[in-house]
Amino acid sequence: MSDRQVADTVLAGNRDAFRLFVERESVAVIATCRRVLRDPEEAQDAAQDAFTQAYRSLATYRGDGPFGAWVRQIAVRVAIARLSARHEIVRLDGETIDPRAAALRSSSDPEGHAIDREYRSDVLGAINSLPASQRDVVVLRFYGDLTLDEISRVTNHPIGTVKSRLSRGVNSLREQLASRSVP
Repeated sequence: MSDRQVADTVLAGNRDAFRLFVERESVAVIATCRRVLRDPEEAQDAAQDAFTQAYRSLATYRGDGPFGAWVRQIAVRVAIARLSARHEIVRLDGETIDPRAAALRSSSDPEGHAIDREYRSDVLGAINSLPASQRDVVVLRFYGDLTLDEISRVTNHPIGTVKSRLSRGVNSLREQLASRSVP
């Protein structure tokens, strides 16, 4: 059966048919989540969330491409959301500030803590305002610490497209943050 036929079978009420997709694609989906999250346990959880979302939105699967590619795109979005929820502070120069270290510093430096919190809020706001294609690449690069090649594989986009989206996204973030007078 083709992916479209399996999807139609599930949509017709045979929920067990979805197991075919899960069994066939779970290794690739977990690997995708692991590349983004760098945490095997969290990758398992993210993969499960991705399959749940795929099941719920199966009616939107057009069948013009492989189901595996479609569910991996969902997995990337799920993993990116999990990365964003970590509330790490990532500067545009690539430096990552450990939030635990910032919290320790805050007990002795309340002003520094307030600045860190404001910066994090501004960065996340700016990232969320990017178009989805740029936001995904920026988050994967700076929050997921993926190489351009890894981002290309995860998103199924050519390396040139990844570079272009990353460049546009970073430039947009710089402009937004400069206009907010963020250090």
